[in-house]
Amino acid sequence: MRGASRPKGSAPEMKRPQLYWEDAEVGAELQGFELDISPRRVFLQISGSQDWYPVHHDPAFARKAGHEDVFMNTGFLQAALVRVVTDWMGDAGFLRKLYFEMRRQQRPGDTMACKGRVRDRYRKDGQGWVELDVWAENEREGVTTPGKAWVILPLREGG
Repeated sequence: MRGASRPKGSAPEMKRPQLYWEDAEVGAELQGFELDISPRRVFLQISGSQDWYPVHHDPAFARKAGHEDVFMNTGFLQAALVRVVTDWMGDAGFLRKLYFEMRRQQRPGDTMACKGRVRDRYRKDGQGWVELDVWAENEREGVTTPGKAWVILPLREGG
């Protein structure tokens, strides 16, 4: 809001650079990010999402259910993959579809890296479509969560 003061210590608003369809190169890597999966992060995710299924917070229950330890839930992984895509595409891009498979787990003590790569780009119905490979990985398991995303980016010439 113009003229309003920001709370002390808050980050200033930053406008992301806009990516255009013409600039999305097949094979280009998306700038990803890393997160430490600490016990605190697990707790905050569970409490924020209200996903109280015990495999996410009770190690004994998780082991009894056949898992090695507690692990991050679907919503957390979905949000992480969405972040990779939306940080890359800019504000005028549109995430049309996201698909992913949770094949392995992100557990406390892991460092999760979320990444992406441009797989294809094409024009369809006058729009600029980009297909992405996206994934989460960690040092313990390698790729844990492979996925794909379909994005519509603005065209420089406006269509």
